[in-house]
Amino acid sequence: MTVGQLRRQGAARLAEAGCESPEFDSFCLAEKAWGLDQQALLLQSGRQASPQEEKAFFRLIEERAGRRPLQYILGTWPFMGMELAVGEGVLCPRDDTEVVVRAAAEELRGRPGALYGVDLCGGTGAVALGLCSLLHSLSMDSVEYLEAAWGFLQENLHHFGGGRVRPVRGDVLDASMPEKLLQGPLDVLISNPPYIASEELPGLQEEVRREPDTALDGGPDGLVFYRAIADFWVPWVRPGGVVALEIGEEQADPVCRLLESAGVTGLRVYQDLGGLDRAVTGTRT
Repeated sequence: MTVGQLRRQGAARLAEAGCESPEFDSFCLAEKAWGLDQQALLLQSGRQASPQEEKAFFRLIEERAGRRPLQYILGTWPFMGMELAVGEGVLCPRDDTEVVVRAAAEELRGRPGALYGVDLCGGTGAVALGLCSLLHSLSMDSVEYLEAAWGFLQENLHHFGGGRVRPVRGDVLDASMPEKLLQGPLDVLISNPPYIASEELPGLQEEVRREPDTALDGGPDGLVFYRAIADFWVPWVRPGGVVALEIGEEQADPVCRLLESAGVTGLRVYQDLGGLDRAVTGTRT
């Protein structure tokens, strides 16, 4: 069987299993199984695959057919030009998260001098790394509590942080953490916290349910982390500093109210490519 035929057969198996993007997934898994980039894979479509290549490919196809997230199988996932390490126990980076990163950068761009910020619920480090890639005067702490995510955070900061992002172990919901962890007043506070209401978790896409509940579960109303951020962390933002939060599509109003009560003004809501509310920014008074 040729490389191209194997890829098409893999896509058919994934479609049968209910995967959303079977052709794309099959292509990515072929790249992974055979160590080829996109161009090489296309050029070799007519080549006869070896039995070893066929076995390696279909082993990955069956993992994906079992609805294991593609990102976990590949072991890395792109975000803002970086191939971030991912795996079981950490939330996979999403393209939508670029909205909050670019919104924060827009608010901060042009400010003089060195800037210091914190990224809460750091996960893979995608948010902190993305923001630092856009603002070269910025250094950050990325706060993560979960043991399973900690190794991925450290690895990604080591590879892409350039010494400007410090991994910090701490619980965002603990009121004592800001004083213990932060190095001083913040120019920016940014976070993509868990924001899905607990009762909605069982209805999520099967692949998403394979990601850690602790990175998704925002409590009964999805707002537990936003309350903690407003109450415990926003007071550490200096006057004129920026707060930027990723939100669920129906959370703009309640999150804005929480931030207003914490002294954040000039609130703006940003939409993702699908036109859904995805981020809120504001300035500490």
